[in-house]
Amino acid sequence: MSNLQPVRGTHDLLSEGRKRHRHVEDVAMATSALYGFEEMATPIFEFTDVFARTLGDTSDIVTKEMYTFETKGGESITLRPEGTAGVARAFISNGLAQHAPIKAFYKGPMFRHERPQKGRQRQFHQIGVELIGVEGPQADIEVIALATHILASLGLSASVTLELNSLGDIESRAAFRSVLLDYFKVYESDLSDDSLGRLGKNPLRILDSKDEGDRKIIEGAPDFADHLNDASKAFIDAVQQGLSDLSIPYTRNVKLVRGLDYYCHTAFEFTTTSLGAQGTVLAGGRYDGLIKQMGGPSTPGVGWAAGIERLAMLSDVSLTKNRPISVVPVSSDLTRKAQTLVQDLRKTGLFIEFSFTGNMKKRLKRADKSNARAAVILGEDELKDGNVVLRDLDSGEQDIISLSDVAQTLTSKYG
Repeated sequence: MSNLQPVRGTHDLLSEGRKRHRHVEDVAMATSALYGFEEMATPIFEFTDVFARTLGDTSDIVTKEMYTFETKGGESITLRPEGTAGVARAFISNGLAQHAPIKAFYKGPMFRHERPQKGRQRQFHQIGVELIGVEGPQADIEVIALATHILASLGLSASVTLELNSLGDIESRAAFRSVLLDYFKVYESDLSDDSLGRLGKNPLRILDSKDEGDRKIIEGAPDFADHLNDASKAFIDAVQQGLSDLSIPYTRNVKLVRGLDYYCHTAFEFTTTSLGAQGTVLAGGRYDGLIKQMGGPSTPGVGWAAGIERLAMLSDVSLTKNRPISVVPVSSDLTRKAQTLVQDLRKTGLFIEFSFTGNMKKRLKRADKSNARAAVILGEDELKDGNVVLRDLDSGEQDIISLSDVAQTLTSKYG
């Protein structure tokens, strides 16, 4: 017996699990297409700078969670921990600025070295969208409306809450950063080591801290909303009005932040109380400075990403399994004839199950086990007359039909 097991933080997606994942992907892709988003696929690994330069050297992802390795040629490569940076790099590499606005949908595996827990793995899967090249709040409304539509299509409207906040523009962020720095310096001796490291570089990132001691200090921190300039207030007001116009409910969460410098204006999350501590199922925001920071032209962007594992866990959809038609030869002498019929029927689009060995009784037993809808039985006497027996496995009724009419009969009755 082999002791080989999956690497910690990874898991096999077997039949039922993969179907649930695929259901989330299919619903998300089909719904995104209604909004004009087209699928984009970027490499699973990128040069480390793609993530280190964009995610920031104070972020947990860069400092603790990235899977980074050196190639034989001495290049630093990182397995992607998230999707936005790769899409932004593709936007620059492929000269897509001339085609903006770009509406991109993506799906696939991501990698972070985290402590595995319910709904969180080291290899996990995400769906996401990026709308690149639109400055106004209409783009923010569009991507949030799409997220709402996808979650509703997955049957999750009653399970999630949309939380919304404004991170303001550069001027507002600078003003808030100064106020926040003054506040946290008062509690400098009580902050965690991670937060102390962020204090001088980016105090906004302290607001993301999960340390219990930090959280108590954060409760009394100044609110970003009190430091927004007029332009920033007008932007978030327009987003809120647009959501109200579309009857999309939301709550304002002034503690919701994105610590990276390229984030601005809208930040949002869809949260749930159904997954314990891991309450966020979809999160996004506006990142107008990202592409310029990566060396591309100054280009606005907004998007979101969602964990497929969490969505699949929440979605209580009943995935109906197609019932096959079983082809059963009464003796091994008719196996070749049966296999030929199986292939001909599959070419017509029918779902056909075929047991490779066993007598008729065993094959019919396997047909029952596979929940087959009907069985096409090949017997010596019937085949001499060019016929087969069609047995309905639910009712037990059976008829003799012409071999030449099998495909048409099966399609009309069970197709």
